[in-house]
This record gives sequence, structure tokens and C-alpha cells, in this order.
Amino acid sequence: MNSMARWFNVVVISALAVFAASHAATDSAGAAPKSAFCSAPEYRQFDFWAGEWDVFDAGSPTQVAHARIDLILDGCVLREDYQGSDGHKGQSFSIFDATRKVWHQSWVTNRGELLMIEGIFEGGAIVLAGEDHAKGSLVRGEWKPENGNVREIAVTSNDGGKTWKPWFDLLFRKSAGTAK
Repeated sequence: MNSMARWFNVVVISALAVFAASHAATDSAGAAPKSAFCSAPEYRQFDFWAGEWDVFDAGSPTQVAHARIDLILDGCVLREDYQGSDGHKGQSFSIFDATRKVWHQSWVTNRGELLMIEGIFEGGAIVLAGEDHAKGSLVRGEWKPENGNVREIAVTSNDGGKTWKPWFDLLFRKSAGTAK
């Protein structure tokens, strides 16, 4: 083998090693190394959402999105990458704020939307609420494991929380390629 071929092999092998090392932090189920800073059980309350999901309107056979939820930053943060079939894309970052004993989520989209909601783990679900400043309404969402899936139900209120109306009801099903 000539020196150019050896150099090329070294470059390719080095690149593959860097790629493998950078992807070793998460496996296909979204697991990530846990940080000593995020080792309390509260940090694991939302882990049921981690994974690769096909997303459906509840009760509908038509897929409306694909979502990947990863544990990042040494398992301290859940990152959602949502790709809607209609071109609506978004990412959320969820973290347990141990100082205040609340879950916090920031959601941003390719349509310039920002939503920041907070709440707690109760009754086996993560329940987060806040104000949608763009629409001038209150929002409340609930994520709950359901038969190996995750259901996310959201409601809105335009009267300060006196009455609530449905916003969306989504079912996250393990992607066909990752279902076990």
C-alpha cells in the first residue's frame, strides 16, 4: 500500500472513530449517561418520553409528525425534535429545576413561536402550564405513558383559566424501525 492510501485509511478510520465516540452518548432508545448533578429521582420522571416516535392525532390512523426525544447534557435535559407532516417543525427542551421543584419546558418553532411552560409530575403524568403570549391565552399540557405509547393532551383558556377547550390530543407511538 502506498503512502497516499495509508494516509487515506488513517483519515477514514480517525473520522469513523470520532463519529462513533460522538454517538456513543446516546443509544437508539435515547438513553444517555447520567450526571451526578441530575441523579435525584425527580430528574427521571419524564424519561418515559425519550425515544423515536411516530405521532398521530388520537383516534386517527394518519401520522401527523415524527418526533425524536433524546436525553442530552449528561441526562439532565430532554430535547424534542418534532417534524410535522405539514412542515411545522419545532424543538423543546425540558428540565427539572431542582431549585424550584418544577419541570420547565421551552418550545420553539420554524414559525417563530415560543412557548414556555412549567409544572409538576402528578398522577403518573407530567403536567405543564403557562401563557401563550402570541395568542393571549393560557395553555396546559399533559404527557402520560399509555400502553407503551405516550399521550400528549393540550387545552387552552381565553378567560384566565375559568374554562378550557381542547387544543390537541396526540399519541406518540414507537417508530416502526425502533419498536421492540
